[in-house]
Amino acid sequence: MNKTVQLRDLGSLDYKAAWEYQEELFKSVVDLKIKNRREETAIPTPNYLLLVEHPHVYTLGKSGDLENLLLSEKQLEAKGATFYKINRGGDITYHGPGQIVGYPILDLENFFTDIHKYLRLLEESIILTLQEYGLECGRSEGETGVWLGVGTPFARKICAMGVRASRWVTMHGFALNVNVDLGYFDNIIPCGIRGKAVTSLNVELNVDNVDEQEVKNKIVKHFSNLFECEMHK
Repeated sequence: MNKTVQLRDLGSLDYKAAWEYQEELFKSVVDLKIKNRREETAIPTPNYLLLVEHPHVYTLGKSGDLENLLLSEKQLEAKGATFYKINRGGDITYHGPGQIVGYPILDLENFFTDIHKYLRLLEESIILTLQEYGLECGRSEGETGVWLGVGTPFARKICAMGVRASRWVTMHGFALNVNVDLGYFDNIIPCGIRGKAVTSLNVELNVDNVDEQEVKNKIVKHFSNLFECEMHK
């Protein structure tokens, strides 16, 4: 079992370029697992955590409904945004400047073989991070991600999640709104859920800007503790 995770901060990167990089790493881990099984070897499989920020983009999960995108192709272009249909779970979501996106590419056989537990620990890493800023947040039953005001008329989502796993190797992940222009969410029905608001950390703290590097550091700390792994840069 290899419980080291290679941390790679990609800075600001086009969604398609980051997706292709994810696919490349994901395939390399899966291929090694297949090779180990076929040749009866035990070469340790690597694990990665990619952190990235994307230019304006909307992505639709494999079970999502295109009608949840409320813009035409021309309107997307006018807003400087792109659109991709992708192979993660979940419906439609937005990525853009001021949002910290995390893509863990983990061989869960190095940790535990339980997708439900994996999702709960991802959520927990964000919940614990936000608690450090004094925010009361948690899970909303039947709705993956991290929410504020759960069970009230003011429920609002601050972190979306959507993952894919094959042969116990994960990809895709979470998107935490830190300093996001929330107006871009008006162009979709976020995650296909009507009547639920979306929020951002800076809005909740009533400040213009939150230090994103500080937030990343906190996420990495909690991720490391929860997954009981060593993070290497």
